[in-house]
Amino acid sequence: MKLSQNTNPAGRFAITERENDWFGMTVHLYGIPNCDTVKKARAWLEAQGVRYVFHDYKKVGADPIRLAKWADDAGWEALLNTRGTTFRQLPEAQRQGLDRDRALALMAAHPSLIKRPVGEHMGGVLVGFDPARWQDVLV
Repeated sequence: MKLSQNTNPAGRFAITERENDWFGMTVHLYGIPNCDTVKKARAWLEAQGVRYVFHDYKKVGADPIRLAKWADDAGWEALLNTRGTTFRQLPEAQRQGLDRDRALALMAAHPSLIKRPVGEHMGGVLVGFDPARWQDVLV
């Protein structure tokens, strides 16, 4: 399959909609729709013309297998949101001595413990929204 010869403003080769489907370049964005950081990430993706599918893990939960893959790719420590209310409200015994397996079990049980957003793309996973990093990876 031949890529189009058009270029985007950054001078990179543009990919047509059909080619985008062919190469699977749709981002799968996981988060909670009312989270301000998720809102910023969604607005950024739309402004950059990056196609995405949003997965609300408040409604559908967090898949333990997917969480394990994210932990393999980014590290469980990067995934665990220790700044939020949900983490602070956990009993002290659950917050102390966390390891990968315990952290993943907590995130599966309480999706609000997952740092937001998580963006799955062809090359891996992005945890949290950093526009410069997302620009380097996705555009």
